Amino acid sequence: MDKVVDSAARAVADIGDGASIVAGGFGLCGIPELTIAALREKGVKGLTFISNNCGVDEFGLGRLLETRQIKKMVSSYVGENKEFERQFLSGELEVELVPQGTLAERLRAGGAGIPAFFTPAGFGTQVAEGKETRDFDGRSYVMERGITGDFALVKAWKGDRHGNLVYRLTARNFNPLCAMAGRVTIAEVEELVEVGQLDPNEVHTPGVFVQRVVVGKHEKRIERRTTRPKSS
Repeated sequence: MDKVVDSAARAVADIGDGASIVAGGFGLCGIPELTIAALREKGVKGLTFISNNCGVDEFGLGRLLETRQIKKMVSSYVGENKEFERQFLSGELEVELVPQGTLAERLRAGGAGIPAFFTPAGFGTQVAEGKETRDFDGRSYVMERGITGDFALVKAWKGDRHGNLVYRLTARNFNPLCAMAGRVTIAEVEELVEVGQLDPNEVHTPGVFVQRVVVGKHEKRIERRTTRPKSS
């Protein structure tokens, strides 16, 4: 039952070329920094990432863009990464843009074993092209498929040796959904506690969804720092 591995490199050792990976985080908050860095070092290619965004230049998933390790991104927001823009406009990177709420629900559905669902988001736009549509109670809906990945990379505040996880604040946005949607889920945590130290009522991701846990220090960059003028 002890799921702790001794390094991020060991945690991602079986992720090979062409893998599909769901990655947690919102902006740069709660991103799996350690395992992303380990994948860069490992040098695997042709990866498909499903994540809210693709990090920024030189950090987060942006580090894998620099080394051309990502073949396709499924995202809802990509506005802070110049290399992403360059690769997309030049045809080097395949991109599937998904409304943010739809992306969250596709991950939740995939993790819950639901193959598809209907949503009004995107009806009548390019998002709906090639997809089944249907009317319910006088409103039009688009069918969206649930998402699962070969692997999931998530980042938690605390975790125990059985893989039970607690996220902090905004890091709870996509991480719990991604943890459910991976066939093999790798969780990196800031603090490892012994089994029994986490209040069961405070656990956000039960250990049944997690196969590996790695502990480490995180840089936690700020995506865009904004300040107001100092009052006189």
